[in-house]
Amino acid sequence: MSFADYSYSPNYSPFTITNMKKTLSAIFGLLFILFAALQYNDPDPEVWIPIYGLAAVACFMSYAGMGRWWFFAVMGVIYVVAAIYQWPPKFEGFLFSEIGMRSMNIEMAREAGGLAICAVIMALMAGLMRQTIRR
Repeated sequence: MSFADYSYSPNYSPFTITNMKKTLSAIFGLLFILFAALQYNDPDPEVWIPIYGLAAVACFMSYAGMGRWWFFAVMGVIYVVAAIYQWPPKFEGFLFSEIGMRSMNIEMAREAGGLAICAVIMALMAGLMRQTIRR
């Protein structure tokens, strides 16, 4: 079979909503597993490992085409509410230049930031799941 035997189809595109959903779902699912693993030495891993683990499971559900778009939207809203609740009384930054924790406000800001990342990704998954349903 030569190169000339392959026909070009102007309708084919590797950048479909389904391909993008699968790629992003797999990437963020693996990242959330990494986030959960990094919580092992956290002062309260029993809280944060399930939080990131649930986000990873949701991403893999999206990858497999399981779940409705509203499921991911509800999860996103829950993560937003949790991030607002977790926000520190006095914001002192995230302080990524140091490993140690200078104050509890910095730790709370980091935790709220992690919840906000989960919320954004769940909103993205909801949007991508809704797009694949419409097609």
